[in-house]
Amino acid sequence: MGVTHVIDRRLNGKNKSAVNRQRFLRRYREHIKKAVGDAVNKRSITDIDRGESISIPSRDITEPTFRHGKGGRRSQTHPGNKEFVTGDGIPRPPGGQGGGGGSGEGQASDQGEGMDDFVFQISQEEFLDFMFEDLALPNLVQKQLKDTSNFKFVRAGYSTQGTPAKINVVRSMRGAYGRRLALSGSTRKKISDLQAQLEEIQRTPEPPDPVFSKEDQIRALEEEIARLKRRLTRIPFIDEIDIRYNQHIKQPQPATAAVMFCLMDVSGSMSQTHKDIAKRFFILLYLFLRRNYEKIDVVFIRHHTSAKEVDEEEFFYSRETGGTIVSSALKMMKNIMEDRYPTADWNIYAAQASDGDNWNDDSPRCSKLLAENILPQVQYYSYIEITPHEHQMLWHEYEMLAEAFSERFSMQQIMDESDIYPVFRKLFQKQVDHV
Repeated sequence: MGVTHVIDRRLNGKNKSAVNRQRFLRRYREHIKKAVGDAVNKRSITDIDRGESISIPSRDITEPTFRHGKGGRRSQTHPGNKEFVTGDGIPRPPGGQGGGGGSGEGQASDQGEGMDDFVFQISQEEFLDFMFEDLALPNLVQKQLKDTSNFKFVRAGYSTQGTPAKINVVRSMRGAYGRRLALSGSTRKKISDLQAQLEEIQRTPEPPDPVFSKEDQIRALEEEIARLKRRLTRIPFIDEIDIRYNQHIKQPQPATAAVMFCLMDVSGSMSQTHKDIAKRFFILLYLFLRRNYEKIDVVFIRHHTSAKEVDEEEFFYSRETGGTIVSSALKMMKNIMEDRYPTADWNIYAAQASDGDNWNDDSPRCSKLLAENILPQVQYYSYIEITPHEHQMLWHEYEMLAEAFSERFSMQQIMDESDIYPVFRKLFQKQVDHV
């Protein structure tokens, strides 16, 4: 019976290791996604976007191998030994209970066997890829990151044609001056030479030549100088060929910029634990937007009975007391949008965090502000309510908005830190279009 040999004769390309890595990541995608999800729940906010060490049980990375089937005749040569003969048993190694570590099979047992996990490192980019896999920005199909490009006119040098409103006076006068210098250069030199001759003759005595007297020579020189000066006056001060117009061209300006509004209740009912949970959610949203937009602005608005735009440090860590009026933050967001972030140039996202507490008469006002002034202008608005208790009036008002603006408004409840990432995925999961 012949033996089959399989030989791989493919050339090793320069990017073979990168291709193999991508194939490996695709094959163990489920293991990696689970490890990434666990890491997100355990990490601090500052470490959310670094790489991760992934462990895969060894039993799950076995590769197919070629073996001889049963039957047939074959010859084998085995090395000899001095201790055993055919039929002897081999004793178990002493102290075998240690086993190996890693997977479930490597835990302490009365069997001296174990199996180590296979551990490898994924990069920051790979970590974020798995972290945001199956997520998509809402309205991405409709807006396409506003890739349709706005246009603006930019300076593009000068042109000899244009409208009077676009005349560049300095450039035109500079051209006219250069033209006059070029056309009058030789004439001015002649005038200068003739004036020097005239001065010389005027200083010398009467020449002895009676045919061409001194007066005749002076008169002839003065007439020639006058003729040349008249020639200079015929050179126009500015000519049509001197005029230059400012030229503008239409340049596409892709609007790959986004602004993220972070709104948070900081009234007495919001503890530091509530704020930490909100911060983790805001960080996830920021990282998600950063992977889709070139430029991101972040606006922090905190509120209790009144709203205030603050920096990040004050937003998360400053303590406040008192009641809650959510509409004050929504009014401030509306004003900032109108003043600084026109929808033609910016993709607007907003995330609101609250414990659900609000003055009851204010909740309908919040619903009206969102429906009439904010939701029609934004790409997406997400509301998270951080509370294990029953929902209050604000939640019920927002539920009606979620039905009316299902494509750009969503809301979820978070009870503790472990809910942050699952809720984030629910808010931004890909929408399957049903044709």
